[in-house]
Amino acid sequence: MGKRGRKIRILLIEDDEVDVESVRRSFMRHRIGNDIAVAGDGIAALEWLRGREQDFETRPLIILLDINMPRMNGLEFLRELRTDPALRDLVVFVLTTSADEKDIFAAYDLNVAGYMLKTEVGDGFTEAIRLIDHYWQVVELRS
Repeated sequence: MGKRGRKIRILLIEDDEVDVESVRRSFMRHRIGNDIAVAGDGIAALEWLRGREQDFETRPLIILLDINMPRMNGLEFLRELRTDPALRDLVVFVLTTSADEKDIFAAYDLNVAGYMLKTEVGDGFTEAIRLIDHYWQVVELRS
């Protein structure tokens, strides 16, 4: 939920089913009731988003993005997203295993809201999910 009880729509772009389930379980564990749509790579995510770009009721406001994916990786997705006038304002958090400085700098150059490592399955991952939940509780997002 966001401010004033508004549900924030989330798109998780992740190709690993185990990681998808980890995110869903973590949301449930923390009683985060937001709907999560899943796309397996950047191409599928762009197709999904472009089908909803004018429909603000189903368009996500937050994207959780993995970097290492087939067909179109997370950085390629971000480059495409940021050049699309209808989508470039979406809030993106990178949630990935890549600790490569090159990836971190590239993601921030493409205006991500945060870059978090999911390799710390325990407390680190839980804190990342809590941070994302807190973010949309306190920040005014375009609806």
